[in-house]
Amino acid sequence: MDELLEKSMDELKAYISAMGEKPFRASQLYQYLVKGVPFEEMTTLPLSLRSELAKKALPLSLKIHAAYPSKIDGTVKLLYDLPDGNLIEGVLMRYHYGYTLCVSTQVGCKMGCLFCASTLGGCVRSLSASEMLSQVVCANRYLGDKGRVGHVVLMGSGEPFDNYNNVIRFLNEVRREDGLSVGLRNVSLSTCGLVPEMIRFADENLPVTLSVSLHAPNDEIRRQIMPIAKTYAISQVIEACRLYIKKTGRRVIFEYALIDGINADTLHAYQLSNLLRNMQCHVNVIPLNSVPERGLRGVSEKQVSAFLKTLEEKHISATRRREMGDDIEGACGQLRRHTMEGNT
Repeated sequence: MDELLEKSMDELKAYISAMGEKPFRASQLYQYLVKGVPFEEMTTLPLSLRSELAKKALPLSLKIHAAYPSKIDGTVKLLYDLPDGNLIEGVLMRYHYGYTLCVSTQVGCKMGCLFCASTLGGCVRSLSASEMLSQVVCANRYLGDKGRVGHVVLMGSGEPFDNYNNVIRFLNEVRREDGLSVGLRNVSLSTCGLVPEMIRFADENLPVTLSVSLHAPNDEIRRQIMPIAKTYAISQVIEACRLYIKKTGRRVIFEYALIDGINADTLHAYQLSNLLRNMQCHVNVIPLNSVPERGLRGVSEKQVSAFLKTLEEKHISATRRREMGDDIEGACGQLRRHTMEGNT
């Protein structure tokens, strides 16, 4: 089945024209698509066109399988059904400035980071741009009159730069003013550190916030918990970040999950501050969501405070990342995995 949501207007016009319809129908069709309207409800389109579309195409590339609202903070964990039977996750978060959606870019992940549940089953496949866009559309439909998604974080299942071309297409489509209209300054993209793609991305001229999963102050520790560190040294990752800052003028966000007994001591905070000295950046300190399958433990509040205090003393901008959706398995990969195992 054809995926329509990721088509440019010129592509959509050609698609409609091939069905014998006037090109102006493409604009009507697109407005329905970005609202998640089924073909049978696209009443301004001729019935013959709707019937033809239903045979050949998908109005959305996925649908919501289930929604799990948090009783604590209004966060909603979304499970999406893909046409091939796979499941992916999203997290809809409510902030004072509006709604943010965490979007998945792959079914699972092959990067193998020990602290992430998304990677436990490996990577099944990459998502198309349409499948990523459909996550936003479905979230907007779920919100209804409550609002719409105004911020996007590509921090769900998958490594965005391992699906580079589709992610770039998604970014160019999600910002369309005649569509979902999410400004790219409101988009963050997270990578575990694929250096060639980071360098390539710096040349895309897209004002996206680059978020780097660092999680270690040196190569020895990073190799223990992140297989990608065996390919790219931490110095290469930092150099790519400095290049991104230079070319875009935007600061880089470093994600740092505190893991008891591995990377959470005051000494590690000192090493991290030395690594990031004189860089336009911010550190998101994240108390680990324990991953029992890996035997990794979280840290105490005392450890979190001491780590943050050390960074502050060394003049490194840092905050504790707000924890959301703890009661609905908000961390990447947890809910999808348990659902597929039949435990929910």
